[in-house]
Amino acid sequence: MDLVTIDGERGCRIVSEPTPKAVDDWVVIKVETTPMCTEYKAYQAGYSTHWLGHEAAGTVCETAGASRLQVGDRVLALPLMACGSCRHCNAGEYIFCKNGRQSPGPLSTYAQYHAKPEWMCYRFPEDIETEKGALAVCGLGPSFGALQRMAVDAYDTVLITGMGPVGLGGVINAKHRGSTVIAVESQPFRKQLAADLGADHVLDPTDGGTLEHIRDLTGGEGVPKAVDCSGNPAAHRLCIDAAAIRGQVAFVGECSDDTVIRVSPDMIRKGLTLIGSWNYNRGDMEKIMQVIRDCDSDLGRFVTHRFPLRRARDAWELQMTGNCGKVLLKPWEDA
Repeated sequence: MDLVTIDGERGCRIVSEPTPKAVDDWVVIKVETTPMCTEYKAYQAGYSTHWLGHEAAGTVCETAGASRLQVGDRVLALPLMACGSCRHCNAGEYIFCKNGRQSPGPLSTYAQYHAKPEWMCYRFPEDIETEKGALAVCGLGPSFGALQRMAVDAYDTVLITGMGPVGLGGVINAKHRGSTVIAVESQPFRKQLAADLGADHVLDPTDGGTLEHIRDLTGGEGVPKAVDCSGNPAAHRLCIDAAAIRGQVAFVGECSDDTVIRVSPDMIRKGLTLIGSWNYNRGDMEKIMQVIRDCDSDLGRFVTHRFPLRRARDAWELQMTGNCGKVLLKPWEDA
């Protein structure tokens, strides 16, 4: 099978690897859609690897005997590799599993085939298209999990910072719940896309006065709920400073830099609840599928580009510009 590797700074190639085999409770998926996430950062930095991606959707093409899945089932491969039996997995919080599993083949989803334990494959409802269903992982999943934990509803104004694909997915999720959305982004393409997806206000932090503008929009009170999807310490502080008394702030975007959190003025005197939210609970997958059903036209705008596997380099170069929403790889397409 073909898969994409990174072999140096802004260097990648297509290599041939043995197709994985179904063993024990593992199934093999013919990958039809690979949503692209942050792998472009490894390409940009020259982090050499054969293991790329954590999102994939396709069709089961091989099982190893008795299985709840059958050849021909359309499935979503859930991210990472979890054991399926620890307390986190049993609670639906598989993303926190510390045990993992040994894979019988390459773990890349930037590939034509992908092996996964059957319990980590979600079988799509008949009315959900494979490509749209693929957006449940890092397209809609992270922000869904955060909004779910904060119980966001139609009475809320939600601040979302960072309009990359995760933040744009947050706009879709928050508007689906009936919320008023204040989006913060400086990249022109993504500012416009956030507005097209229904953000009620789109603020550019480079214009200055963003915090004051948010307070003006909320009658001086600040927002009751805020979600950072940028991983930027300045955006973290904006969410904290813009939050209302007894507000909730969820951090979704990964961050390698330190953010200053002041225990007394932020936590004690303001009564904030700070939430770290990595992903969604598996038990909420049916709810995410309902978002996909209800927001079909928005998802059509959310996905801005599709590339065949052999043009992964072009896709990464595009992602580096920011002039895109969610980008999909199509492993079996030629053009």
